[in-house]
Amino acid sequence: MIRVSDIIQAIEDFAPLRLQEPWDNTGLQVGDASAECTGVLLCVDVTEDIIAEACRRGCNMVVSHHPLLFKGLKSITGATVVERAVIAALRSGVAIYSSHTAMDSTHGGVSHEMAKRLGARVSAVLSPIAADAGDDAVGLGGVADFDVAISRRLFIDRVKAAFGSPIVRSTQPVAPDVEIHRIAMCGGAGGEFIAKAVAAGAQAYITSDTRYHDFVDYRHSIWIIDIGHYESECCTKDIFYRVISEKIPNFAVYYSDTEDNPIKYIK
Repeated sequence: MIRVSDIIQAIEDFAPLRLQEPWDNTGLQVGDASAECTGVLLCVDVTEDIIAEACRRGCNMVVSHHPLLFKGLKSITGATVVERAVIAALRSGVAIYSSHTAMDSTHGGVSHEMAKRLGARVSAVLSPIAADAGDDAVGLGGVADFDVAISRRLFIDRVKAAFGSPIVRSTQPVAPDVEIHRIAMCGGAGGEFIAKAVAAGAQAYITSDTRYHDFVDYRHSIWIIDIGHYESECCTKDIFYRVISEKIPNFAVYYSDTEDNPIKYIK
């Protein structure tokens, strides 16, 4: 019998809780870890619709990248979307687990998956976690290299295809005629690491939620490519699927087919 705790153990063996940022809330958020697990539904964000889909698919566990609960709830009355999702999960007996910045920082996590999709290899992290026994292989963001440099046009086309970004926000390439061989990336809002990407010698930096003034301040230092928040972290579902399936073969793990990007692009 597979229990909720077995799923949690598989994830935390890969992305330990100690790697999460101090402000984060990675871990089991709703439910009983000792309960039998009938199946897992993967998503980026937990909503009422996700809980309903889990029930339809016979899953009593949802694994998400973004935590449903960031801060304590003073009441659970259904007044907010978070409260309604919590109520739906409790009523349905659906456990909710999130691996957020722990999955961002672990070796083989979000930055590695982003680089893999682009055909590059991570060589360093942008912001190492100093408290992790001096291991500079873990931390937020990543620096990656291509075995063979590629043109600007091929690179941007590859970025859009890899992350499903119909459009990107971008500065002008710093050196338009130079092929791309080193890049940096950070899933989610990674504007705070632009200077580190520049210092690492990256020619392009892929992230999301970039501030206007970051575009202004760094436009002559590095090619900033903002692919969108959801687009930068949707790859976490592939990581979760792989981690759970490798540890617990022949177990029901599903990608959500109702979740989509809440941000729409109007052409």
